[in-house]
Amino acid sequence: MGRLDNKVAIITGGANGIGLTTAKRFASEGAKVAVTDVNDAQSDEVVKEIGHGAIFVKHDVSKEEDWQNVFKTVIEKFGGVDVMFNNAGIAAFNDAEHVTLDEWHKVMAIDLDGEMLGVKYGILNMKDHGGSIINMSSIEGLIGYPNLFAFTAAKGAVRMMTKSAALYCAKQKYGIRVNSIHPGPIHKPELDNDPKEQKLIGAHLASLPLGRFGEKDEVAGLALYLASDESTFSTGSEFVIDGGYTAQ
Repeated sequence: MGRLDNKVAIITGGANGIGLTTAKRFASEGAKVAVTDVNDAQSDEVVKEIGHGAIFVKHDVSKEEDWQNVFKTVIEKFGGVDVMFNNAGIAAFNDAEHVTLDEWHKVMAIDLDGEMLGVKYGILNMKDHGGSIINMSSIEGLIGYPNLFAFTAAKGAVRMMTKSAALYCAKQKYGIRVNSIHPGPIHKPELDNDPKEQKLIGAHLASLPLGRFGEKDEVAGLALYLASDESTFSTGSEFVIDGGYTAQ
């Protein structure tokens, strides 16, 4: 307990999934958490579930003015920002032959532009005191996948963008470290009773050396390490959490 005492964290895409799980983990370790999401239908329930004085800010990560509002709101409420977790993202199944430009632009706007803006405004608002920027990528940012054409392109770009920003912050002596997380397949409990999904999942399990999907808590634990002072010598790195898939 207390690994994030006196720290303020922004987590995008925090209304559900890995984002919400991470927000609860951060709060349990002492952080003041600002959760943002484009969907605010259950914002009161989300804040209550996180606890520890958490707040919710409606936020389209592809819009720069929304980013400005998020940082203004969080700084007014908590006095500063120490951790920026760029978690929001979408996946679209398309291939290089059949992808449409609209599909491509939508994925890039959220998965790449959204994280770029999070990096930019994270630096602008943390450079006087330092902190941690965590970018959500994927194993598809390290290896190709035939039916995730736009997503793979975006997540590969996030990986290299992370390295560039990390080197820039180090050169400027801002005390900001920037790292990326690359999850493999993560268990989704809502699919446990879907026979079609279970058949696909069963086929996928054979390719995972550990023989199971990851859990949201495991990704949240990695994000916690990168948010905490335990990772102060880590920057510009990709942290893979994939059950050994990319080690093959």
